[in-house]
Formats: sequence, structure tokens, C-alpha cells
Amino acid sequence: MSAEADIPTLSKRERTLVIWAALLALFLGALDALIMSAAMPSIVAELGGLSLYAWVYSAYFLFRAVSLPVFGKLADIYDTRKLFLFSIVLFLISSVAAGMAYSMPFLIICRVFQGIGAGGNFALVYIVLSEVAPPGKRARTLSLGSTVWGISSVIGPTLGGFIVSYFSWRWIFFINIPIGILSLFGIAYFLRESGGREKQKGSLDLAGLFFFSMSVLALLVIFTAGGREVAWTSVEMIVLMGTTVLLGVSFYRIERRVVDPMIKLRFFRNRNFSLGNGAIFFASVTIFSLFAYVPIYIQGSLGLSPMQVGLAMVSLSLGWSAGALYYGRMTRGGNEKNWSVAGGLVLLVGSLFTLRFDLQTGMGECFLVFLLVGIGMGIVSLSTLILVQNSVTAKDLGIVTSFHQFGRSLGGTIGVGISGGLVTSALFRHLEKTAALLPPDLMVQLQQGAENILRLEFQSQVPQATIELLREGVLSGVYSVFLVSSLASLCCLFCCLGLSGGAAQK
Repeated sequence: MSAEADIPTLSKRERTLVIWAALLALFLGALDALIMSAAMPSIVAELGGLSLYAWVYSAYFLFRAVSLPVFGKLADIYDTRKLFLFSIVLFLISSVAAGMAYSMPFLIICRVFQGIGAGGNFALVYIVLSEVAPPGKRARTLSLGSTVWGISSVIGPTLGGFIVSYFSWRWIFFINIPIGILSLFGIAYFLRESGGREKQKGSLDLAGLFFFSMSVLALLVIFTAGGREVAWTSVEMIVLMGTTVLLGVSFYRIERRVVDPMIKLRFFRNRNFSLGNGAIFFASVTIFSLFAYVPIYIQGSLGLSPMQVGLAMVSLSLGWSAGALYYGRMTRGGNEKNWSVAGGLVLLVGSLFTLRFDLQTGMGECFLVFLLVGIGMGIVSLSTLILVQNSVTAKDLGIVTSFHQFGRSLGGTIGVGISGGLVTSALFRHLEKTAALLPPDLMVQLQQGAENILRLEFQSQVPQATIELLREGVLSGVYSVFLVSSLASLCCLFCCLGLSGGAAQK
């Protein structure tokens, strides 16, 4: 019996209100992830701590990723409604504290708790949507989550700029309050726990939870800080890698012994669970690497404006939403493997088209290629989620749903980390070749920060003969990202081809 078979008894009105309340909670976390970029210059100007700039982002994303499977497991044991209320309240309290931050370290601490709350929201949203979806319409209901991401990607950066320009950066956090309160009341009054999904009996695997969280956090720090804050060959990095391995081995040994482990290792012997999560991992390496480094290509190699950069980013996000929505509307169930293979093919074709990009590529071609990549991601992400959910019984719905989301976060973090190292090394190798052609003061600016190459005022000072060489350097760096994305897309397709068409044995 698949996890879809048991759903709470709700009226149509109650189901609609629960769905809206859950989507508002998802909107909170999605918006917060996108709105920060416009506010960070103002935050640094007021609070200082430029050296900690990146950790305002990293703290949020790291703890969001770690908390995803934790909340998923908790949802299999405890009342989903109470957990959801807790995660929303935690996110709101930490948002208020962030808005009142008096220093950069305090803001980073607030972002840690925001990340934990957002991880709970993200995990529980998809669990709740899966539980309350009408029979046979789970894919359609879950596709609404992708719509929220699409909307957030369009309005997030613009809203952030508006708030910073006309109010204060602190209001990018305070704006979460009214949205969060609406979601909070909707979940509190309309979501009710029922006998529709049997909860697991037994105590929480605290040792497994601790070692899982610490090992994942250490792994993510390796790819977040590696090659930037911490050199790959440094003693600190070697110690961090060794610690990660020890924590991972400890987690594995604990999970083999306990009666009710946090993650049942037998899940990994299930083809759809393993390959479905593998597919979303590699698909996330592809799309999040492009999200991170396409702006550098468009602005640094093509010499286009930040507005055109935003247009390319919107095409990725809207493609993702459109792919998920199309799948949700068209699927009739039972053909998830075919859809995932189709999505993997679209993702691979779009990624391979990026290998054709050069200094003369037009904005129209960029938009269409990235739209194609987004559509493939949308189909893969939702079809593999349904397959993963159907590979277990209803009482394990929480952990497998959140583990799929965790695979997406893990793939994105590792993909961006690997791509970042490749871009930086390729760019600096190229800059060494052109150093003699640059005026000394401009070379000093590049040594202070390679990102200066993207600034229009910097480019305006560079001799015309040299600017082309710099743009070629940016292209050589970002081209490695296109290669990584194409290889990851190919791995995603292989995972999709290996999936089983029907519900796997539990």
C-alpha cells in the first residue's frame, strides 16, 4: 500500500484552507532566501562585519538543509500540526530578532534559527500537502509548491530592493510577521491530526539525530567554505574532512543497532528510494550551479545589464514551476518513471545547449535554454518525489518526503561549492596571462576581489583590447560550470532510467 492511500478526512473548504496556509509557510522561507541579496549592502553598511558577509547566507542554508530530514522524522512520530506550529513560530521569532540585530554575529545567529524554522516549514509543507491531497491528485497538489517558488523568485529581489529603498533593511525580516501569522492561524484552526496516517511508535533516535546533523553540517561546511575561507590543502580542511568521516561512520553504526533508527537503512535497498533521491541530487547540482554562476556569465562575458541577468534567472525559476505544474496537471498516476525520464532528457538537452554558449550568444537563446533546464528540473523534482513516497508505507511518509527535499539541498550546496572552486581557479589562471595588459591600479582591484570584473565602472576603465580577454577569462571559468551541469544531468537521467515503474516493495 502506498503512502497516498491514507488521507485525513477533511471537507473541501478545510482542505483548501490548509493548503493555502501551508503554501504561505513555504512562501515565507522561499521569499527569505531570495530577498536578502538586495538588502545585504545596506546591512553591511550599518552593522559592519564585511568579512562575515557570506555567512549571513550560509548559516541560513546550512541549518535549513540539516533540519529538513530531522523534522521529517519527527513528523512520523509526533503530531504534524504541533510541529508545524512550532517551526512557524520559531521562524517568526528569529525574524523579529534578525530585524532588531545590532551586530553581524548576532544577525548570523538569528539566521541559524531562521534556517531551522525554514527547514521545518519546507519539510512539513510537502508532508501536509501529501496528506491532505485528494485521492489521485497528490502530484497536482504538490505542484502548487513549485508555483510558490516561481512567484517568490519573481517578486523576491524586487520586493527586497523596494523595502531597502523606501523603508529599512530591517523590514525585510519584519514583513514575515503578517504572512507568518496568517499561516499560523490557518494551520492551527484547519489542520487536524487524524487516524488517516498511522504514527510510528517508539522513542526518538536522539543519538542518530545528533550524529546525522553534525556529519551533514560538517559536510556542507566543507563545500561552502572550501577553496574560499579555508584552503583545500590546509590543516583545518583535512581535520574537517576527517571529522566528517568519523561522524558519518558513527551515524551508520548507530543506525544499524537501534530499533527505531532515524533513517531506516533498508530504504536504500529500495530502487525507487535510492535512485529517486539520486536523481534529484544530480538535478539540483545542475540547476543550482546555473543559478549561482549564470549571472557571472551574462554580466561578465556578455557584458549585459543586471536587469538582463534577472530575466535569465526568472526563466530558470518559471521553467521549474511550469514543468512541475504541467506534470501535476497531466499525470494520471502510475507513469512516474516515464515522466522522470522525460524530465531528465529535457534537463540534459538544456544543459548540453549551454556548451554552445560563447561571447556572441544572444539573450533570447539564454532565456530559452534556461527555460528548458527549468522545465526538466520541475518534472524530475515532482515525479521522483511521488516515486519515493510510493516506495514506503504511510507511516514513513514524513522522513522520505523530507529526505527527498534534503537531497535537493545537498545537491545544490555541493554543486555550487564544486563549481565555485572551478570558476575561481580558471578565472585566476586567465588573469595571470592578462596581468601585463592591465593598468597596475586595475590589477590591484582584481587581486582584492575577482568579482570587480563584473562592475560596469571597472569595465569602463579597461582598454577595449583587454576587456575582450577578461570576458574570455570569465567564459573559461563559467564554462566549467556548464560542463559540471551537463555531467550531473547525464547522471540524473541514468538514475531516472533505473527507476521502477510501479510502487516498490516496502
